[in-house]
Amino acid sequence: MDNKNGLKGLILKGIGGFYYVEAANKVYSCKARGVFRKQKITPLSGDEVIISVNEAEDNTIEEILPRKNFLLRPPVANIGRLIIISSTKEPSPVLFLIDKLIAIAVNKDIEPVVAFSKSDLEDTSRYIQIYKKAGIKTLSISAVTHEGKERLTELISDKINVFTGNSGVGKSSILNILETDINQKVGEISKKLGRGRHTTREVELFKFKNGYIADTPGFSALETGKSEIIPKDVLPFCFPEFLPYLGKCKFSTCSHTNDAGCVISEAVKKGEIGISRYESYKTMYDEVKDIEEWSLSP
Repeated sequence: MDNKNGLKGLILKGIGGFYYVEAANKVYSCKARGVFRKQKITPLSGDEVIISVNEAEDNTIEEILPRKNFLLRPPVANIGRLIIISSTKEPSPVLFLIDKLIAIAVNKDIEPVVAFSKSDLEDTSRYIQIYKKAGIKTLSISAVTHEGKERLTELISDKINVFTGNSGVGKSSILNILETDINQKVGEISKKLGRGRHTTREVELFKFKNGYIADTPGFSALETGKSEIIPKDVLPFCFPEFLPYLGKCKFSTCSHTNDAGCVISEAVKKGEIGISRYESYKTMYDEVKDIEEWSLSP
């Protein structure tokens, strides 16, 4: 459908077969055309769409515009930024998980940001240094002292932002200090639905400055299973600090796991690439080295 004959909008949420689309400064309740079901395409929060508005019948999603990227769990499209929350203690950081999430984000053309929470309980500088050295945007944040609040607000003031992190890292507390109404609305919905049913809700986008924050109920951490496996030939490109060295190894088949003539492993020995990041790469490589890329196709 031509854009001139419909409204271009953004799906904020979908529930019970209806999709709520922000278009022309209004939110429209829409049904999706049956053709999407036949094509096995599910509209997602974050999808840019063309809708037709009808006073006499249901508004309709006529077209889903091409996606920049999407995640299956949580189900959200066109993500601009992944905010990876990791606490400094209670629980302690799991650097491998952080590195895996960063790699998944880079592979999907999503900007990763690492935020170390609970900075009021323990110094974050040693963790900050690891990721700054790798060229990843990193910050300290505390829901108690509000350290890092302005920096995080600045970072997420545009695009669609998805927050992820293990249970207990303080994701909800951080969203609270950002002065969004996400947690308030989540609380109201939880009361209406009854305790424990909150986890069944779909992803919903909330306006924040010039962007959106995705509320991802029931997903404390982004799914890192088969749907997000990165092929071994692609994996090195998902570690930004590797990029200046790629293509310079002695052998074109170098796996960058201590192969002879590997300039990346030499860079690690020289301190140019962080040891923990390199160890995460090797672990991820071991996980996928025997998987053929064709087998990952849907």
